[in-house]
Amino acid sequence: MLKRFLKYYKPHMKMLSLDMLASLLISLIGMVYPVVTNKMLNIYIPEKMYTTIVIAGVTVLALYFIRMLLRYFVQYYGHLIGVKMQSQMRLDLFAHLEKLPFRFYDNHETGRIMTRITSDLFEVCELAHHGPENLLISSVMIVLSFIYLCWIDPILTLIIFACVPILVFVTLHFRKSMSRAFDDRRKSNATINAAVESSVTGIRVTKAYTNAEREVKKFKWGDEQFVDASRRAYHAMARFHSSTAFVTDIFNVFILIAGGLFLYAGRISFGDYSTFIVSVNLFINPVNTLIGFMEQFQNGVSGFKRFVEIMEEEPEKDAPDAVELKNVEGVIEFKDVTYAYDHSKEVLHDVNLRLEKGRKLALVGPSGGGKSTLCHLLPNFYKLEEGDGSILIDGKDIRKLTLDSIRRNIGIVQQDVFLFVGTIRDNILYGRPDATEEEMIEAARRANIHDYVMTLEKGYDTEIGERGVRLSGGQKQRLSIARVFLKDPAILILDEATSALDNTTEVLIQQALDELCKGRTTLVVAHRLSTIRNADEIAVVMNGRITERGTHEELIAAEGTYKDLYALQFRDNDLIE
Repeated sequence: MLKRFLKYYKPHMKMLSLDMLASLLISLIGMVYPVVTNKMLNIYIPEKMYTTIVIAGVTVLALYFIRMLLRYFVQYYGHLIGVKMQSQMRLDLFAHLEKLPFRFYDNHETGRIMTRITSDLFEVCELAHHGPENLLISSVMIVLSFIYLCWIDPILTLIIFACVPILVFVTLHFRKSMSRAFDDRRKSNATINAAVESSVTGIRVTKAYTNAEREVKKFKWGDEQFVDASRRAYHAMARFHSSTAFVTDIFNVFILIAGGLFLYAGRISFGDYSTFIVSVNLFINPVNTLIGFMEQFQNGVSGFKRFVEIMEEEPEKDAPDAVELKNVEGVIEFKDVTYAYDHSKEVLHDVNLRLEKGRKLALVGPSGGGKSTLCHLLPNFYKLEEGDGSILIDGKDIRKLTLDSIRRNIGIVQQDVFLFVGTIRDNILYGRPDATEEEMIEAARRANIHDYVMTLEKGYDTEIGERGVRLSGGQKQRLSIARVFLKDPAILILDEATSALDNTTEVLIQQALDELCKGRTTLVVAHRLSTIRNADEIAVVMNGRITERGTHEELIAAEGTYKDLYALQFRDNDLIE
């Protein structure tokens, strides 16, 4: 994990080196004051060297001015290094998230993922900046101050240094409990973010069902978990800091007693004793800095661990011998396909289907039967294991094809349309970002959305709000159809594309879909059986198996499950042919 962290420093090594040099100079300038103090008390003042006193004071002032500039450099550029490292980590994490399979998102809430990208990486940024700086400055100051204190009085210095092992023991003792507590706090913070994301996204449902109080209770529960985790984290931190502060206070007591006795015995001069008291803070302060750094270290390490957890998730990847899918005809075949999401219960069992170029196959049946799973398997959103059958496009096993080439040639229109924040133009062009204005407008015309767009003040540059909240269900659906028109795929999947629409809107959408299906191999999942009567073939999917196949007329004549489903939707017997 350390090696992974250090690689983010590589692009900034030059600036980091300058930052460390500036930190080193700050430490060295810090040693000037006690040295000058010793000279003042032992030589310049007793011997009345007034000119030298003034020169020494002005020199120290000049050095302090230089130190101010160095501190500015360290604060500004040091933080800039941290921010740039955080930015690169965030980009790497986001790019990795884009490569993860559907299965990952089935098991991870959006709010928790957002926490990894934002607050977790902020702590990593702070560690990236302050870590090397604090370690260098503190280490140099401890070594130099120890040498200088030994030069004043080695015995008194060793007495103080004897307290250091106690401090190390206390630090190590409380560090583990503090680390666990801060890990729990981060997880609780992720819970709160997940609750906020869920509630805000579903605010219209909450208001429709007047369940604001319920949402507040849910949020309160998550908030209480965060408060409890924070209480434990701060309890561990308080024990850590109070204990280490007590040990450092012991330093001062030892100096007071031992130094007083040495002065009384004539073993040390008053000037040296006074200098020692001033200089001992040069030793204690960096020790305290290192102690305080432990808290920041725990925060940063916890954040980076959570970053690494996602980065180590296995991304989608092509098979070693994968080839591009080119010149697609659109012949689809499912051969003995068996699939289970969690390896406990099969969703599909020995499914065999073949769909010729340009033909339309409709999948019907009860919810949970496996229809949508078939649609998810075709673009390789979920991977078939060896021995679970195969899915072929133009005779090629999709496991041997590159993922991008498969998905470029498949268009999907779903019941739950997802639109991105932005304009109508942005969302249509998502189908093919390099399309021309004329091509975009033609796609909108074919999707029966252009005339509506022209009634808007800003036309295609109209903002649609989060998830297209400013559009009706039918408008969102037509926008998604325009997006697929622009993509112009050879294979089309319609997953219950009209089931959530009213009859009038359905007719308009169905016209656009019929236009979209022309010349394309189409796989349709439908609950409204009236929309698929003209399909070339209909397959009934129940409990993961194909139980009936044929045209609408053939299945009605067979008087099986399909006829029962059709009769449930059209109770007027005159409609049953």
